[in-house]
Amino acid sequence: MSRVNFDQLLEAGVHFGHLKRKWNPAMAPYIFMERNGIHIIDLYKTVAKVDEAAEVMKNLAKQGKKVLFVATKKQAKQVVAEKAASVGMPYVIERWPGGMLTNFPTIRKAVKKMATIDKMTKDGTFDNLSKREKLQITRQRAKLEKTLGSIADLTRLPSALFVVDVMKEHIAVREANRLGIPVFGMVDTNSDPTNIDYVIPANDDATKSVEVILGAICEAMNEGLQERKAEKVDAEAAGEGENPKRERRAKAAKKERNKKEDDDALNANIAGKFAKDEE
Repeated sequence: MSRVNFDQLLEAGVHFGHLKRKWNPAMAPYIFMERNGIHIIDLYKTVAKVDEAAEVMKNLAKQGKKVLFVATKKQAKQVVAEKAASVGMPYVIERWPGGMLTNFPTIRKAVKKMATIDKMTKDGTFDNLSKREKLQITRQRAKLEKTLGSIADLTRLPSALFVVDVMKEHIAVREANRLGIPVFGMVDTNSDPTNIDYVIPANDDATKSVEVILGAICEAMNEGLQERKAEKVDAEAAGEGENPKRERRAKAAKKERNKKEDDDALNANIAGKFAKDEE
């Protein structure tokens, strides 16, 4: 069964592409027709591509992998923040920090700086600073929170990127390509799908369009997370059945060791006494 249906996509305006004169010829396979100078996206292909991407995303979530969602355009910001947060995934909705992937250790240092400031606030160090220093640090913390707060839990490079508008986020796509990180992308008729591993042909300018595509993707990821949780519970339950036997064996072995040590100590004591008597 498909994650999205034709009518849902049609209602959300996913089929509306850009003006014919702005098109990218590489998107030709995904274009159904042209109407009033505007290209219309083939929604049957969109349905198939959403299902394909959703299945891969589900498996990534099931394996406990992190997917970084990227959307800095106004129409998509809020939707991406909500959907990514609902499945516990990191996201970037402000300006893309150049080198975020290719120079990841530096980004991690900036994130750690936030943690250091928080620690200063908790242990009382912050209270000993002058008013001016407090203001500077507070501003710095707010700035870091705005740009990097949503990726604070990203301790290593993400396993994949999900990008809304691959043309606008071309720096993020380039960095991911350079590191071999797979890219999932909502690609409009004016964009180049060449460097995108999982192309989802769709209108990337309408909030409703972004919402319906992301809804299907995040629903699949949520399923993967639930399956992961269920497997973990089953594994723990299976482990509990084996533990008593293991514990009994460990206790028996310890008892045997202790008995041997006691016997050795007793023998040594007796031997010492004999040696003393002989003297």
